[in-house]
Amino acid sequence: MSSMNQSLQTTHVKLLGFDLLSLNPTSDPTTFSRSGTLLLSRAEILGAITSRDFKPNKFLKFTIDDGTACVPCLLWLNHLSSSYFSRRDPASVRVIADVATDFAAQIKIGAVARVRGRIASYRGDVQITVSDVVIEKDPNVEVLHWLDCLRLARKCYDDVAARNCNEIDRNALSQQ
Repeated sequence: MSSMNQSLQTTHVKLLGFDLLSLNPTSDPTTFSRSGTLLLSRAEILGAITSRDFKPNKFLKFTIDDGTACVPCLLWLNHLSSSYFSRRDPASVRVIADVATDFAAQIKIGAVARVRGRIASYRGDVQITVSDVVIEKDPNVEVLHWLDCLRLARKCYDDVAARNCNEIDRNALSQQ
């Protein structure tokens, strides 16, 4: 695996919805392929919340529409009852559960949200398993996100072989 692939696998890459939904699964269930060369595991998307399906103490499934596609997102809310978290420090699990509950309360239809999380597949469809949600107030944020996505796709993601991702582009990946 190239160093470029490794560095982007641990980064929330900014993607437009159509690009995210076109990712292909790899033999590793935690990794997805973009154009057969770039391996990704985390993403950031931004758009309007268009649906919301809330199951208390289980999950919140919602959809983000960025104008190119509707991306399904899943926020787990079962931290206190999940066996996965039973081996962890109870105080830490409580903090994680409280943060997830706060995110769920902010997710309302019509709001513009920036969502970060793991790229996952459910029944063959790509989705985001949410780790972070920011409700945006600035009306320009959608256009700026689109421009970032297009620039990064052209100068960084599409140019893996040449490893031409300059420092400015790497900094843009980590900005909110």
